[in-house]
Amino acid sequence: MDLVDKALQIASIAHEGQYRKNTKIPYIAHPVAVGMILQEAGYRKEMVAAGILHDTVEDTELTLEDIEREFGKEIAQLVEGCSEPDKSLSWEERKQHTIDYLKNAPEEVRVVACADKLHNLRSIRLDAEISGEQVWNRFRRGKQHQEWYYRNVINSLGFVTEFPLLEELRNEVYLLFDNEEG
Repeated sequence: MDLVDKALQIASIAHEGQYRKNTKIPYIAHPVAVGMILQEAGYRKEMVAAGILHDTVEDTELTLEDIEREFGKEIAQLVEGCSEPDKSLSWEERKQHTIDYLKNAPEEVRVVACADKLHNLRSIRLDAEISGEQVWNRFRRGKQHQEWYYRNVINSLGFVTEFPLLEELRNEVYLLFDNEEG
């Protein structure tokens, strides 16, 4: 079975019954979109598979050991690099850990993480076009905290080297937080 197909199947089963935050959209739409962003940008199938699997360890019963057994060490390391280590920490502590980690993370981890953040921001912006400022009510931390997080993620992702998806992420931050209508 093709690596990407296998990732799609395993992620679909793992995320079954989950939905995007305060919507009726099945959660699997997000990891599939992350994989598509990576594929459209021309990244290797291992990175596409990692994009599809990036939330499985954090948000499902799958473990890193499961991912490594099914997909190998490289994909497991990419998924681990995109996962928050300790869900018991506060939102601020978890996000600060991500910001700090991404500064010196391997480039492939930074690229997969960027695709994840890019899809999240695109989704928020599309929802904001429909529901306006109400979109921020679905988050535990509102617009100001989200802006703080995404601006710092951008700084961390570009700390060592730049890559094309990072410019798209910067543009989404501009459209959502700097644009008068966003």
